[in-house]
Amino acid sequence: MHCLVDAPHVDHLHPDSGIALATAADGEKLTEECFGNRVVWVPWRRPGFQLGLDIAAIKEAHPQAIGCILGGHGITAWGESSEQAEANSLEIIRTAEEFLADRGSDEPFGAVVPGYEPLPELERRAKAAAIFPTIRGIASADRPQVGHFTDSDVVLEFLSRDKLVPLAELGTSCPDHFLRTKVKPLVVDLPATASVEEILARLPQLHEAYRADYQGYYDRNATADSPALRGADPAIVLVPGVGMFSFGANKQTARVAGEFYVNAINVMRGAESVSTYAPISEAEKFRIEYWALEEAKLARMPRPKPLATRIALVTGAGSGIGKAIAARVAAEGGCVVVADLNLDNAQQVADELGGPDVAVAVKVDVSDEAAVEQALATGVLAFGGVDLVVNNAGLSLSKPLLETTVKDWDLQHDVMAKGSFLVSREAAKVMIAQDLGGDIVYISSKNSVFAGPNNIAYSAVKADQAHQVRLLAAELGPHGIRVNGINPDGVVRGSGIFAGGWGAKRAETYGVKEEDLGAYYAKRTLLGKEVLPEHVADAVFALTGGDLSQTTGLHIPVDSGVAAAFLR
Repeated sequence: MHCLVDAPHVDHLHPDSGIALATAADGEKLTEECFGNRVVWVPWRRPGFQLGLDIAAIKEAHPQAIGCILGGHGITAWGESSEQAEANSLEIIRTAEEFLADRGSDEPFGAVVPGYEPLPELERRAKAAAIFPTIRGIASADRPQVGHFTDSDVVLEFLSRDKLVPLAELGTSCPDHFLRTKVKPLVVDLPATASVEEILARLPQLHEAYRADYQGYYDRNATADSPALRGADPAIVLVPGVGMFSFGANKQTARVAGEFYVNAINVMRGAESVSTYAPISEAEKFRIEYWALEEAKLARMPRPKPLATRIALVTGAGSGIGKAIAARVAAEGGCVVVADLNLDNAQQVADELGGPDVAVAVKVDVSDEAAVEQALATGVLAFGGVDLVVNNAGLSLSKPLLETTVKDWDLQHDVMAKGSFLVSREAAKVMIAQDLGGDIVYISSKNSVFAGPNNIAYSAVKADQAHQVRLLAAELGPHGIRVNGINPDGVVRGSGIFAGGWGAKRAETYGVKEEDLGAYYAKRTLLGKEVLPEHVADAVFALTGGDLSQTTGLHIPVDSGVAAAFLR
């Protein structure tokens, strides 16, 4: 197109207003009414060389024209300069917007259906969090997906209207849209008043029907040289009263799929307001979705990283070991919920990892049941679920037995024993709902097996965590959830625990300066090397990156070799 049209500068765009005219049943007539002879109608043709020739011929035959409406597709504009081409594109877009606003009906999607009105924000988000893991599991039946949730007014209004089902069934039209959204969404055919249990019971039935329908679409249109079916699961799931759930191979792709379906809603609204929405045919959609050039583009995509599509929640991730683990997960392709008692620290880490398409921050006191539930819900709404949990939050008070108070004991057990239990329990609920397996990793300690002085509360709670690993590995194995532990020692640099007074106390116990504590720990090891937060992160990746997929109930020492802490 850009080479064949006789103009120095050619722009091709997919604006909502332009596609609304392009997909109207009488789009050619409306184009003339809207633009006169300044913009010309080009009937639908699949993108490619011939379409470029068609547009070139149109321009030559209509020298007064500044561009064209491409039936079922979008717009093209041209100019003698880049600025003129841009100005002509904007003129087409804005003129179409004004035409639709002036001529369009007030209720293009029909009347509001009683019972399908949007739920109040807190209620719909709570319901979205409750059903998202199951929906993600459905969308991941063929291959794992990351999710995105949208409950904008545009989406909720569409879901509340009488024409929702017939318009959704017609599917999207613009190639840029349905290549990311699939040809049509899965619509939950229940009112907003339906309970979570009713929605969860209905979803498997709808999924089965959707897959059969998509298989039929493929079978009706495939030829001997068509690429193999790429997957029959929905990329867009619409739940009246709640919102839209979109999916992709990573968070950005999932978000963009949702954004494109919002574009499709706007297109349908515009077309229905002045005419009848009439997208391109099923056969033409298939020719684009399974186009050899599209297949070649997919084949050139880089190989996914080991943790691609995996969603991790790391507690105590605002500093030290937790921060290093979050960074390693993100570097290996995963999404991360950075959970920490200090929200500022968590937000800084999330920003450093790449922002909301990679990581989100959440404040959580892991000893608070409601706070843990909310942290998991936040992670679910951000990415669709959770696949990997690292129980890393912790603290320590170094005191001999006679100086250890009940408050000291309870604080450490509340954060590490109770906290790990709460996080693991809530995460297991999500993992079981997804039916995708998962990993839970406990950052325990050498102290879980090593008896040292002046450390009764900390060492006892670490032993508690270590046994939780064994207990949960036995219980959650049938669900494909693996539970393992890591026993670090002497991780001084970057550690929030050591900086918070623990380092000074341990240095006093061992008779060394606090700044020399890391070197002291290193000297007493078999390897003679200091343990860093990144070494613990390496162990987490070793357990969860795929090479140890048949391992559960294991504790890995990361201590440079402490013979007294060897597991027996």
